Amino acid sequence: MRLFQTYKKRGGAMLLLVLLMLSSCESKKKSIDIKDQKVNAELIFEDNFDSDLSNWKVEQTPKGTVDINKSKLEIDDVSGCTVWLKERFEGSILIEYDVFLIQDNGPNDRVSDLNCFWMATDPENPSNLFANSDQRGGKFSNYDSLKLYYMGVGGNDNKTTRFRRYVGNGERPLRPEHDLSAEKFMLEPNTPYHIKIVAHAGTIQYYRNDQLLVNFEDSDPYTSGYFGLRTVKNHMTVDNFKVYQLTE
Repeated sequence: MRLFQTYKKRGGAMLLLVLLMLSSCESKKKSIDIKDQKVNAELIFEDNFDSDLSNWKVEQTPKGTVDINKSKLEIDDVSGCTVWLKERFEGSILIEYDVFLIQDNGPNDRVSDLNCFWMATDPENPSNLFANSDQRGGKFSNYDSLKLYYMGVGGNDNKTTRFRRYVGNGERPLRPEHDLSAEKFMLEPNTPYHIKIVAHAGTIQYYRNDQLLVNFEDSDPYTSGYFGLRTVKNHMTVDNFKVYQLTE
């Protein structure tokens, strides 16, 4: 009888373990809609900022800080900062993360410039984005020579939201439909935002809290490169950073 009870307990524990493993596998896969088509998404990178910044490369002008604080990435910037993920991604991807712009009477609590780069490469150093890291140093104009997609939400003291495709020679074309100035496209203080970025088969999308801000069809898309968080004179946190590989 005791042997049977022990077997039941072990069997129950094993079943629970199997269910937890299946649940974990399911949580790493999901399906998303891109232009009314279902696309499979499999988690390939995740950082919840529970330990350190070893996955990231910080380029920042003097006096600013980038730290881990209460299991979140915290940026407190004075005059320019890019925090690059060191992983290079290939093919179709989905990037998601949560951000919170802090306004609490701090010296850099300016609700502005929730920005980012993705699919970034350096034409001068195609195999090493970080070869000129020290020279860039967080100054915004020093990124003009890169190839990348750029999104600037609430720039210019929270008056403009703009999407650009950098072409790698200093040019940063801006289409009229990607130059947004309506209040609904700006930022609010102390408000959680969920960011979702899609780069799939020439479709480039940027969502903020499920609000589609950019829906761009690129005839010559960038299909590999690096992601970077970008801001200037801003105080914010980032959490729950994830990258998915997309397949049809």
